Amino acid sequence: MTKQADFKRRVRARMAKTGESYSAARSMLLAEHPGLTPADSPLDWMPEALHISNGDATDVPGTGLATRLIYWRDILHEGPVPEVPAAELRQIRVDYLTRFESAERDVTLRQFTERDQAVEANRAGEYVLWFEADLYDQLQIAELLARVAGLGVPAEHITLICIGEHAGIARFGGLGELTADQLRELPNTNACARLTSAALELATRAWAAFRAPTPEGLPAIAAARLGELRFMGEAFDRLCREYPATRDGLSLTERRVLAAVADGAPNAGTAFVRAGARETRPYMGDLTCFGRMEQMAAGPHPLLALDPPGGPVEGATGLRLTEAGARVLAGQADRIALNGIDRWIGGVHLQGHDVPWRWDDGTETIVQVP
Repeated sequence: MTKQADFKRRVRARMAKTGESYSAARSMLLAEHPGLTPADSPLDWMPEALHISNGDATDVPGTGLATRLIYWRDILHEGPVPEVPAAELRQIRVDYLTRFESAERDVTLRQFTERDQAVEANRAGEYVLWFEADLYDQLQIAELLARVAGLGVPAEHITLICIGEHAGIARFGGLGELTADQLRELPNTNACARLTSAALELATRAWAAFRAPTPEGLPAIAAARLGELRFMGEAFDRLCREYPATRDGLSLTERRVLAAVADGAPNAGTAFVRAGARETRPYMGDLTCFGRMEQMAAGPHPLLALDPPGGPVEGATGLRLTEAGARVLAGQADRIALNGIDRWIGGVHLQGHDVPWRWDDGTETIVQVP
């Protein structure tokens, strides 16, 4: 207790002298005097930090640990995410999201702009990230860490709270399932880590590989193992499996949806639940999955028949496997050869009836096909 009180006094003395925030003074003391032991509790410094979460379903405000909080709402595994400057990427993402997610463009653009400005304005302070293990969150982590690394933020100013499971929850769906009291405990567990330069380097490589116009860099990220970013490799492995397979032209998500329908799922809502139940980490929302179903119900040789036909897919929309869908699911026909494809995966645009990049189930990697 004496050591903890002494450390806090030194932090507050520096604050009085320099005018720095608690978190900035604390970080500078630790940098200047590596032998110091920061025995203070997260309650002492976390309220000074900028907290970033994947959405407002997580009750970070209720923990009392955050006075400044922003949300990173972007479904990066869907739509174009090319390697362009941040301002241009913001416009591209807003255009995509407002086209396919029925959001108001001006509102979304303002939210994205304010989000980015908050991250940049805090470059001299501390960051606390609240995220999960799934693909949706891990891509956001890669973007965020690459951003702050580009701003010159020292790794030790970034704290990542990231979990993929929680005691007592059989199938953990995310931080939104936890109470404020449970969330408040996380900074004192091994789910919470002060990052190192190795974490920033891996996230920067991951973000670059994801945005590149070809996918050669993705397998290396999928194979990466780093304790601070322990879910990154797993998430990128799942991302790779969204490339059309060599055997049938289907992504893993598409194959699971068709399999659910073939197994008797009567409507889109049931097919979504059954396909999602086979995921190690649930990462895709129902509206996104319904959009995939609409794509599979289109083209010269639809894989799915809708009831009622032609309309947007909703939870109650009936689904039936067509003859072409059955052949593709059996590996007797190729979805892309039949109907073509027009899909972005990060910075890669898969388009037409003859795409060069496929997922090979035999070697479990992305391959280039002639």
